Amino acid sequence: MTLEQDIVLFKNKVAVITGGSGGIGFAVSSALVDRGVKVVIGDVLKKEGQEAVDNLNKRVGKVVAIFQYCDVRYYNDLKKLFNVAETKFGGVDIAILNAGLGFTPGSALEVMDDESERLIFDVNIGGVVKGNKVAMMHLVKRQGGVIINTASIAGVTTTVGMGAYSATKHAVVGWTRALDHLQVLGIRVNAVCPSWTDTNIIKLPKDADGNPHDFSAVLDACPLVPMEKVVNAFLDCIRNEEHVGT
Repeated sequence: MTLEQDIVLFKNKVAVITGGSGGIGFAVSSALVDRGVKVVIGDVLKKEGQEAVDNLNKRVGKVVAIFQYCDVRYYNDLKKLFNVAETKFGGVDIAILNAGLGFTPGSALEVMDDESERLIFDVNIGGVVKGNKVAMMHLVKRQGGVIINTASIAGVTTTVGMGAYSATKHAVVGWTRALDHLQVLGIRVNAVCPSWTDTNIIKLPKDADGNPHDFSAVLDACPLVPMEKVVNAFLDCIRNEEHVGT
């Protein structure tokens, strides 16, 4: 589909995007703005989030993007995020639950630690489940809309050393498939499962001695998916009404 056709289809829509300050979230936000969509970006990164919306607004020459601090672990933050879209732009048509963590403690052989191990589950799956519930309340006001959850290739396969991450992304895929019944309300829920993409999530920290992360060699050997291809998958989930629980 051409950009011009997309503009006709997407124009005057409003999207809420978590984790939109950079990476895939910002790339999708940018593509939507190019198609006439107004976006509300939610993120815990305040400086980066504000810079992201400033970039989008400057490019278009008017306010088409708003930043709202949002920690997806908490319903109150998610409610505030979606309410901003409703009060400032009139409602919500598209909800993209993209915020997530990558490399955190979660290998089967790591030291047991309640707090550090809980975080990735609270963000990667808790944030999606809670975000979807809040999104539904707003989408029904528009008599339908689209929810897209960012999963991962790790949601359909597994990688040694990334057990917790894979578990969360499998959960996102399962949750998404379980919501196909929402189409009776005009709401379609789908998930995008990218492989390695050039974002900060794969830029691994070095250890205390300055040595590369053990997994860095694996990432260096893997081909990266072009960001354009990932963005097109999100756009296709919005365009194609046959995608339901996909």
